[in-house]
Amino acid sequence: QVQVVESGGDLVQPGGSLRLSCVTSGITFSIYTMGWYRQAPGKQRELVATVFSGGKTNYADSVKGRFTISRDNAKSTVYLQMNSLKPEDAAVYYCNANFLGVSSMDYWGKGTLVTVSS
Repeated sequence: QVQVVESGGDLVQPGGSLRLSCVTSGITFSIYTMGWYRQAPGKQRELVATVFSGGKTNYADSVKGRFTISRDNAKSTVYLQMNSLKPEDAAVYYCNANFLGVSSMDYWGKGTLVTVSS
């Protein structure tokens, strides 16, 4: 059974930092593209950052220079370090595991809430 479990969401003041974690099980983690998405109230889910199986990363323009995605294949875990947080970063953050192949696989966690407020 595949599990994708996020953690680390919290209330933080503007300018503060948080590190989100996403632990997976039941998949061959190292071959998956891992992504962090977020969804704020009344808005569509948007891609925040991606780390590919080879380690290459991509970021949304809104978070470049502030957020860092990383993966630890030995722990089947992906992280999102968020610095210089802004009120507009507040959202539910979701972890996604995606594999494109002969049989494509796509798994989502249930999300972790990040609130940015003074």
